[in-house]
Amino acid sequence: MSHPDLTILVIDENAVRGAIIEEGLREAGHTRVTVAHEMHGIARVVETLAPDVIIIDIENPNRDMMEHLFQLTRTVSRPIAMFVDRSDTASIEAAVDAGVSAYVVDGLRKERVKPILDMAVSRFNAFSRLQRELADARSALEERKVIERAKGILMEMRGLSEEEAFALMRQTAMNEKKKLAEIAQSVVTAAGLLL
Repeated sequence: MSHPDLTILVIDENAVRGAIIEEGLREAGHTRVTVAHEMHGIARVVETLAPDVIIIDIENPNRDMMEHLFQLTRTVSRPIAMFVDRSDTASIEAAVDAGVSAYVVDGLRKERVKPILDMAVSRFNAFSRLQRELADARSALEERKVIERAKGILMEMRGLSEEEAFALMRQTAMNEKKKLAEIAQSVVTAAGLLL
């Protein structure tokens, strides 16, 4: 599960701790590692660098710093691993809500960086896949609803059976090289204009 070609951004205001993370990543074969030691302007750094993964290390997180980071993490759709020295339940919940893929308390050791990075990428990919599947299911359900409404309209306006209405829409979709849902939406829209 190694991804040596990843572009990795490490955000760490402590240069010594940032160097530990960078060294762990380089030993794991990652060559494209950038360390940012300042929170000021970090959104621009993220935008310019377009990292594949973000690692955030905060010794003693305060509420303002965490909120700033969480605003950042909500806007970038990337795997994010966060190291903190101490935490509380509210901070952990806020991190999860903000999309942090791995939240590690009191665990900054060089040899742990790579497995945590790999886990963050895996969790992010699994979560992204679930989000896509949910969006696809919602879209399919919406299409189904539109098709059912269009069938009902055709049955009422043209005196067709359910099968005939469906066959008419399917044939029209094939003739026009469009999706069945597009034809159904056209029927619903046209009926809305005519009724």
